[in-house]
Amino acid sequence: MESVCTNCIAITSKNLPSCCAPVNYCLSSSHNHAMLQRMPKLSVFSTAARSSTLSSIKAAVVTTTSGGRRSSSETNALNFNKSTSAMEQLDIERGVCVPFRKYTPDTVRNKVLESRGAILSLIGRGIEIVWSLGLYWSTLMYDFLVGRDEEVVPYRARQLRNLLCYLGPSFIKAGQVLANRPDIIREDYMNELCILQDDVPPFPNQVVAFAIIEEELGQPLEAVFSKISSQTIAAASLGQVYRATLRASGEDVAIKVLRPQIEPIIYRDLFLFRTLASFLNGISLQKLGCNAELIVDEFGEKLLEELDYTLEARNIEDFLENFKDDPTVKIPRVYKQLSGSRVLVMEWIDGIRCTDPQAIKEEGIDIDGFLTVGVSAALRQLLEFGLFHGDPHPGNIFAMRDGRIAYVDFGNVAELSQQNKQILIDAVVHAVNEDYVEMANDFTRLGFLAKGTDVSPIVPALEAIWQNSLGKGLADFNFRSVTGKFNQLVYNYPIRIPERFSLVIRSLLTQEGICFTLQPDFKFLEVAYPYVAKRLLTDPNPALRERLIQVLFKDGVFQWKRLENLIILAKENVAMMSSNPAVNVDNMQNSRKERRVERKLDLRDTIKDGARLILIDEGIRRQLLLALTEDSKLHIQELVDVYRLVEGDIDIRSVALDVLQDLPAVARDFILSWSDSVLSDRYTTS
Repeated sequence: MESVCTNCIAITSKNLPSCCAPVNYCLSSSHNHAMLQRMPKLSVFSTAARSSTLSSIKAAVVTTTSGGRRSSSETNALNFNKSTSAMEQLDIERGVCVPFRKYTPDTVRNKVLESRGAILSLIGRGIEIVWSLGLYWSTLMYDFLVGRDEEVVPYRARQLRNLLCYLGPSFIKAGQVLANRPDIIREDYMNELCILQDDVPPFPNQVVAFAIIEEELGQPLEAVFSKISSQTIAAASLGQVYRATLRASGEDVAIKVLRPQIEPIIYRDLFLFRTLASFLNGISLQKLGCNAELIVDEFGEKLLEELDYTLEARNIEDFLENFKDDPTVKIPRVYKQLSGSRVLVMEWIDGIRCTDPQAIKEEGIDIDGFLTVGVSAALRQLLEFGLFHGDPHPGNIFAMRDGRIAYVDFGNVAELSQQNKQILIDAVVHAVNEDYVEMANDFTRLGFLAKGTDVSPIVPALEAIWQNSLGKGLADFNFRSVTGKFNQLVYNYPIRIPERFSLVIRSLLTQEGICFTLQPDFKFLEVAYPYVAKRLLTDPNPALRERLIQVLFKDGVFQWKRLENLIILAKENVAMMSSNPAVNVDNMQNSRKERRVERKLDLRDTIKDGARLILIDEGIRRQLLLALTEDSKLHIQELVDVYRLVEGDIDIRSVALDVLQDLPAVARDFILSWSDSVLSDRYTTS
C-alpha cells in the first residue's frame, strides 16, 4: 500500500495481476462519475487473475479499519465490494475487469430508496406494471385455451409493442433488446419489436428540451446557435436530436438531448425489473441456463451507460482514433466544450440515407463499391478493434457524396475483449475445419452455454445448421438464413445469448439487410472472406498466427489448395481497398482526394514468423516435411504455384535481409527449445 485516504484506496502494481496497470479504485460516491469517464476496462486473461484483483481491493479496504468499529466510508467500501455472482459471471465471460462500474444491483437499490416517497412510488409503479403485463398475459392464456394463439400472433405482437411504448422509456429499451434475443422471445414477436428500433415517439415538450440544452451550455441558445430546428430530426427511447447552426463558425451541428427526468425513472424500473427477476430464476435456469437476474444486470449496465452522453462522446473519440487512417469511413467529430452528460453536440452529417439506391447512384457512387466499404468497416470494428457500433440501422448509416460510409449515434456501442475475439476466430476456424464439437465448446467459452453443460445434443444441430447454410455454396450464404435456424436452436436448448453477442448478431443482420436493399443479389461472404484471409495472412498477432496454422493443417495434412485460396482472396482485398471502391473511375477527378491505402499484400512478417517457427518448432517442421513428401512424392509444383502467387508482392532480397537480422534471436530461441526438449527427454527416461 502506498497511501490510504478515507475515500480512495490507491492500489499499486504490487497488488494487481500483471495484465492490469496501477489504477485508483475510488470508493466515494461523489467521485464515481468522474472516475467512470476515464476508467478503462482492464483485460483479464484468467479467472485467477481477476480473483487476485478483487482480493487485493478487499484486503486494502480491510487495512483501513481501526479498532472494532467501522466508519461510514469503510462500510460503503465493503458494500461496494459485495459484487453479485451475476456481475462476476459477466466479467469472466467478457474477459475484462471493470474496476468501477456505474451499475450494480446495490447502487440501483440505494439510488431508488434514498429518494423521497420512494416506497409509494415503487408500489404505484409496480402495480401499474404488474396490472398492464398481467392483463396482456391473461389475453395470451385465453388465446391458448380457445386454440387461436397462432392466428392472432400478428395482433398480439403489435399489442405488445404498443404496451411497451405506453409503459415508458425503460420498456421501450427492453423491447429493443428483446428484438435481438431469440433465446427469450419468439421470432414473430421479435420482428414486430424491431419497429421500436426505428420508430419511437419524441417527448412533446420542446421548451423543456431547450431548457436542458441551455442548462448544460450555461448560456442562452441564441448566444451559441444562430438557428435551431423547431422539430426533432430523430427520436430514440432515451433522447432526441435537433439540427442547429453554430453562431461562431456557421457550421451545422446535431444536438442530442436526453429526455427530461429520465434517470430516476430508469433506476426505479431497473429496481423493479431485478426484483421481478429474482422470482423467475428457476424458469430462467431451466430455459436459458442462467439466472434471470444476470439478464437484468446485463441490460441495466448497458442502459445506464447510454444515460451519460459523456460516455458516448468518448465512444466517438475512440471510433475517430480507430478510423483516422481509413479514407473510406467518416465519423462525426464532437464539440466537447458544448457537450455534457445530458447534451451532446456533434458535427452534422450531410449524407444520403443508405437505403436509397437511386439517390446514391445519382451522386456517382458505385453501389457495389459502397457495400464493400461498409462490410470492410463492419469487419474491422468486430475483428480488428473489438469496438463496434451496436445499432447500425438505416437511420444511423449514411453514404457521403465522396463515397465514404458515415456512422452516427454511438450510444449503443459494444466491446469485445481480446479473449472474446480470439474465441470468435477459433469458432470460424472450427467451422472451416468442420469441427462441430469444438464449435459447441466455443459457445460455452463465449457464455452462450453454462459451464458444465453437456454439448453432445447441440453438436448435431450445429452441424445441420452449418451444412444446410453452405448447401448451395458460399456464394449464396447469408446471415439471415443462418440466424433463422440458430434462433430455433437457442429457443429449444438452454442457450443464452450474451448482450454483446446479441448486438453482434443484430449488427451483422442489419447491415446485411441494408446490403440487400441496395443490391438484392449482394454476396456478403464474397467481401468478408478476402478481408478475413488478409487478416490471417498478415496480422502479426501470435494468436492469429496460431489460427492460420490450424486452418492450413487439417487432420495433420497440409492444405495446399487452402493456402492458395487464402493468398488469392487476400490479394483481392488489397486490390479492392487500395482506393475507395465506391468512387466511380469517371468521377475520380471530382472526388476530394484519392488516397492509396495499400498496394501490395505485405507478407514479410508472416514469412519471418514462419521461418522462425520452422526452425524452433519440431512438430511444425515434421508436418511441413510430411506435406512436401505426402503420398510418396515431392510436392514441388505446389511450392512453385504458391511462389508464383506472391512473387509480385514480396522483395526476396529484403525478406532475406530481415530473416538474417533476426537470426541471432531465432538461434537463441532454437537453443532454448532444443535444451528444453533434451531436458524433457532425460526427465522422462529417468
